[in-house]
Amino acid sequence: MVGNQSAVATDMYRDQLFPTLDDLQISRFIGCGIESAISKGEIIVQQGERNLPLLLVVRGAIEVLWPTPNGEEVIATHSAGQFFGDVGMLSGRRSLVKVRVKDSGSIVRVDRRNLQELVQNDSELSEILMRAFILRRLELIANGWGDAVLLGSKISPGTLRIKEFLSRNGHPFSYVDIDGDSDVQPLLDHFGVSTDEIPIVICRGHHVLRNPSNREIADCLELNERIDEAELLDLIIVGAGPAGLAAAVYAASEGLDVLVIETTAPGGQAGSSSRIENYLGFPTGISGHDLAASAFAQAQKFGARIMIAREAKGIQRDPQLYRVILDGDTKLKSRSIVIATGAQYRKLPIAGLSQFEGAGVYYGAIFIEAQVCEAQEVIIVGGGNSAGQAAVFLAHTAKHVHILIRSGQLSDTMSRYLIRRIEENLAITLHPFTEIESLEGETELRGVIWRNNNAQQREHREIRHVFLMTGALPNTEWLDGCIALDDKGFVKTGNGLSQHDLVDNRWNGHRSPELLETSLPGVFAVGDVRAGNVKRVASAVGEGSIVISLVHKFIA
Repeated sequence: MVGNQSAVATDMYRDQLFPTLDDLQISRFIGCGIESAISKGEIIVQQGERNLPLLLVVRGAIEVLWPTPNGEEVIATHSAGQFFGDVGMLSGRRSLVKVRVKDSGSIVRVDRRNLQELVQNDSELSEILMRAFILRRLELIANGWGDAVLLGSKISPGTLRIKEFLSRNGHPFSYVDIDGDSDVQPLLDHFGVSTDEIPIVICRGHHVLRNPSNREIADCLELNERIDEAELLDLIIVGAGPAGLAAAVYAASEGLDVLVIETTAPGGQAGSSSRIENYLGFPTGISGHDLAASAFAQAQKFGARIMIAREAKGIQRDPQLYRVILDGDTKLKSRSIVIATGAQYRKLPIAGLSQFEGAGVYYGAIFIEAQVCEAQEVIIVGGGNSAGQAAVFLAHTAKHVHILIRSGQLSDTMSRYLIRRIEENLAITLHPFTEIESLEGETELRGVIWRNNNAQQREHREIRHVFLMTGALPNTEWLDGCIALDDKGFVKTGNGLSQHDLVDNRWNGHRSPELLETSLPGVFAVGDVRAGNVKRVASAVGEGSIVISLVHKFIA
């Protein structure tokens, strides 16, 4: 019985991955595309092509090819009523595969603009397409079918950073561990690199990047489409956490020309949460990464453009518009701005902390970090929900989890359901009144000394993995001097703005600031970056959703 259920589930998954459209659905496709004949053996998509159309097979069959050292491997075949495409088509990214005609016939090509109209206006086809797009991207990621190869080491902070960057941006890649792969030397020799230069990214088969920045990787893989600096946008959203992505979805779905700028990857701090179980609508919980990936795809579905690995440096104000200044002195024009840059975990005042970041000290707990510390003891510093979620998640694979908090109990800062799980899990120990005093090691963390302030006792532990999840510092350095901030650096909005704040920022409107509006008219702040915000994912999503009505009002 279990076997039959498993087979049914497998068949259902395959039907969602490679759905076959009926005649009525095919006719709706044909109405928004161009039909053309195809011949056996013809290459209709080259690996690396940009701005691909979706390909619907009317007659015949096409096969999807993945190049390997031993030749091309067929990874999927699409026959009549099936289509080729994945979520990268919505943002115009390069094709990761090649497509060849298996049997002569005809296909319908639906370009990117018409594809976006289709998924926005046809609810039935939208559900079929978006589900298949997302599942196919997950298959590419799971099998490492991507145009990037990462050569690195588990003790290299740069390797962990690049793994997280590619993974959280949903970009498939292959990973070669130089410490554990005995066949790595021929690969190093072929590309003329040495182990001293890791991490190394081989981009699209021939570009070699040595310890690259996230922006260098994004540029090489062409993750971003070009934005004309002369173009005037309706809205620029700075930050793609839950608040920024919610704002992008609502803005784009309501017809605004919107651009999102993100420094690292969609999801923000919430994207590093292992499992969120108190978010409305997900009774079994959802990981921060999955929530961010779904929201990212949803924003692209409605036409929002998203720039990855670009950093906002400031805001310039002109009489009728704003300019957001990016790294590299790029200046983008917009009628309005939403600041959603969120907050980051506070760094502890411990000597030598920075040298262990990524090599024993981490600020998020997702699958990548869980692999690194499998079957080992770990420390989590912090008493908030993120710390509790990380503890429960890591306890599945770690040898033991130690939670260190400076206070005497968790009930003041953590949800009750998480406290119960921690109390009932024998693999988790809570250490109240305790903080880390020092870290030991050279290139990687080797040990920790923690101190119980109540008992005035120190303890040395040979623990090599520490997760810091303490407090929140707003990401507002780029706003200093151009917008009103409170004494902790959070953005002041609405009734929180004083008359002095408005005078200092030359508020010239004949009205008071709106609920989420900053000291600059038409510039809004949402989510964790905003003073007075409730630090919950649902709160951030709510603010990101309702701010668009204020943007409409301002533009009008």
